[in-house]
Amino acid sequence: MSKADLLEAWGDHLANARRRSPHTVRAYLAAANRLLESTGAESWQEVASMNAAALRLQLAQRRNDGLGNVSTARELSALKGFLAFAREQLGEDDASAPRLRGPRVKKGLPRPITPDDVTNMADTVEALASDGWIGARDRAVLLLMYGAGLRIAEALSLKGSDLPLGDTLTVTGKGGKQRVVPLIPIVRDAVADYARQCPWPLPRSGALFRGAKGGPLGQGMVQKAMANARKALGLPDSATPHALRHSFATHLLGAGADLRSLQELLGHASLGSTQIYTKVDAATLLDTYRNAHPREKD
Repeated sequence: MSKADLLEAWGDHLANARRRSPHTVRAYLAAANRLLESTGAESWQEVASMNAAALRLQLAQRRNDGLGNVSTARELSALKGFLAFAREQLGEDDASAPRLRGPRVKKGLPRPITPDDVTNMADTVEALASDGWIGARDRAVLLLMYGAGLRIAEALSLKGSDLPLGDTLTVTGKGGKQRVVPLIPIVRDAVADYARQCPWPLPRSGALFRGAKGGPLGQGMVQKAMANARKALGLPDSATPHALRHSFATHLLGAGADLRSLQELLGHASLGSTQIYTKVDAATLLDTYRNAHPREKD
């Protein structure tokens, strides 16, 4: 068996048995390929025999390449899955991967979640789900909250009649106030992927997002999925569903959006509610200044 055979079997398992998204399959295949390249392994026996020390060495090499804590945690999750799959191929009684904790992230003041961390969280909620369609669902909800700045209740209030999503979406927020938000392609594609995989009917008058038994998806399940992903990636407790909406606002403001436009996108009744994001953005700017300014390093 060659390295290519191992990767092909792993990719087929992720895409078909686990029904992971193409993005997740590519990322997990890349992690497995790096491990095989560095160790020279070409059989399931060699992969399955790897222990925690082998994984530590692989992660240390990746850290030397400049990999951050969150991305390192995601790489570890991918490698654990690969090793567990190898042990399943050999029919071992214990198909679990070696126990190894990922890197920890210092907890501090609440900060917006970075775009890279959002991507990692979206992939991780999908990878940790018990079923492929549930993973697609959780990923779609998460991307809606970040990509469109929706409150969790707003995302879960969407109906089957909202499909197929277009370039914009009309959302009913607090107090029954409606607003129109733009939708980027990655959000539309994630929701469409979920709708294709969902085993339950999605009538126009019914909830778009469904729970495992077919009923409307509850907020608690979304919060639980994010908590599991947050733990797996070593993110702080402040990385909550609502933090995705905060991140949406902060990143738009940092990119030059004006407060009035941001107020409309968020559905805030008053401009005062929106102005908090100028303080968050200022804090982020100060961190950048301190890390970059040469006088700060003297």
